[in-house]
Amino acid sequence: MMKKISLTGIKPTGDLHIGNFFGAIKPALELAKEYDARYFIADYHALNSMKNPKELNAVIRKVAAGWLASGLDPEKVIFYRQSSIPEVFELTTMIMAFTSKGLMNRAHAYKAAVQENNQKGDDPDAGINMGLFTYPVLMAADIILFDSDVVPVGQDQVQHIEMAQDIAQSVNANYGKPVLKVPSAAVQESVAVVPGLDGRKMSKSYGNVIPLFAPENILQKTIMRMVTNSQSVEEPKDPDTSQIFLLYKLFADNEEQSAFAARFRAGGMGWGDAKEELFRVVNCKLSPIRERFDSIIADIPALDKILEQGAAKARPIAAATVKRFRKAAGID
Repeated sequence: MMKKISLTGIKPTGDLHIGNFFGAIKPALELAKEYDARYFIADYHALNSMKNPKELNAVIRKVAAGWLASGLDPEKVIFYRQSSIPEVFELTTMIMAFTSKGLMNRAHAYKAAVQENNQKGDDPDAGINMGLFTYPVLMAADIILFDSDVVPVGQDQVQHIEMAQDIAQSVNANYGKPVLKVPSAAVQESVAVVPGLDGRKMSKSYGNVIPLFAPENILQKTIMRMVTNSQSVEEPKDPDTSQIFLLYKLFADNEEQSAFAARFRAGGMGWGDAKEELFRVVNCKLSPIRERFDSIIADIPALDKILEQGAAKARPIAAATVKRFRKAAGID
């Protein structure tokens, strides 16, 4: 029996951090065990917010190298750049004819931008480009083009999958046959919420991240900046309420976790010592990933070749979907 197909879009938005690793990369890579998995760098989506070409290209390659270093095996999955698949844009144009403007008006990102403009007293559409407005259509094309069965998303992205379903169903209803596969959302309910340096969810927007590939000295300095309370060295501490321990659990084995928790509860350990122990276990786990990343990013031609080879595997699948649509539409 053929495996079902999963598709994961990776938006290049800056340097990866450990929140990305546990919250997105690790669970997405687990899909390859169960599904015929495809992963793509969504570089055209990134154009909506990133206009500097040097910056965009640098981020694309860093993110690609980061996923490869984290365990993505391009021999076992399909890994490509969105911009290397021209069929994405052909399908986008075709499904535009089956997408109502009203559907786009309801897109969360567009509504949020309009609301922000209204609150500032600006024109409702100030600063909103068509890339943002039609973002869900391009995303639908990304998904539908590869006959995706499931798309792993957080709860905040479910609307985009529902829109892709609406569009595919509209096409199929018009032609009276299943021209396009209707995808489903695989909502990731149990994805780890990684605490940042200040205890809030780790996020670049909060400025509280621990970089995934930072050099050892930078990693140590970053961890030592973690916010803690004013408890003295002698006082017992509750590991379950400490972001230091919550982070530690992501990297340490059960025996290490038990020993560290006992030190918390016994008293006699200051926050500085706790941070040093956290650094030790984090650095131990990240060192091989960091070394792989440094090796990959040092050879850009080899990295680009991996993405090109992935695109070569992806394009026949994409071409078959477009051909099927063109034939149904009478423009083949």
